[in-house]
Order: sequence, then structure tokens, then C-alpha cells
Amino acid sequence: MTTITINRKPVEVQSEPDTPLLWVLRGELQMTGTKFGCGIAQCGACTVHVDGEPTRACVTPISAVGNREVTTIEGLSGPQVAVLKAAWAEVDVVQCGYCQSGQLMAAAALLKQNPKPTDADIDAAMAGNICRCGTYPRIRAAIHQAAAIEQAAAIHHILPPG
Repeated sequence: MTTITINRKPVEVQSEPDTPLLWVLRGELQMTGTKFGCGIAQCGACTVHVDGEPTRACVTPISAVGNREVTTIEGLSGPQVAVLKAAWAEVDVVQCGYCQSGQLMAAAALLKQNPKPTDADIDAAMAGNICRCGTYPRIRAAIHQAAAIEQAAAIHHILPPG
């Protein structure tokens, strides 16, 4: 038995230490928001945050998680995330939706690290997340929109920092 922290809650899991985090999340814990795409860390569908950093759950064994904080799409929250999700909907990013949890996880990490990303910053941060529907221009537009809203809110002290 191993204890890991997921979405700010300690959880005991039965899986072997070399079991990929993705299978623990989806199979053992029934948290299906994180998707299986390629299984080799190339598509980004399985992106979660480990201590705030985008991480591919399909190749991360639970033994590598240890006492670190894992955040899944189900636990992604806060005012800045609400702004990002609203921009996602307003720009109508989603087409089939399969990659979107990974896309949102990567975008949230980017905006937390860089509140004013350029196109090049967005492209670099999102490069490992594949969208088979090709919604990349809308993803970029939504990230820019969320960043602009956050900047305006920060100027007017509407959202808390970070």
C-alpha cells in the first residue's frame, strides 16, 4: 500500500510502485478526467501537475510521486483557472474534447509561471500537447484571452495573485 496526495488529499493505493500514475488515477481511483492517449509521453492527454509542474502521468510511476502534490483536472481550481476555463468556452476551443484536460493542465501551468505569454511562449509550453482536431489557433487565443483578463483583474485587484 502506498499513500500519495491527489488534489490536496492523501489517498492510499494498492498498486505496485512501478504502476504508472495514469493507471492508478483512472483504474484504481476512478478519476477519468486524465486521459490515455499514446502511453509514451508524446501526446499530452495524460498531463497532470506534480508540485505544479506539468507531468505525463502515463510514464510517471507512483513511486516517483512520493510525497509530492499531484493535481488532476478534477482538482484544478482557483480564480485564475476559472478565467482560463471561461476563455476556453468563449473562444470555443473544444472540438472532440479528448485532449482538453491535458491542454488545460498545460495552459494553467503556463499562465501560473508566465502571466503574459507571447505566441512563442505558448507554442513552447503547449508543444507536447497534441490536438488531433487542430484547434491550436483557438487554444492560443484562449490562453491570450485568459492572460489579458487576469492582467486586467490584477490591475483592478479583482483576482488574488498567483
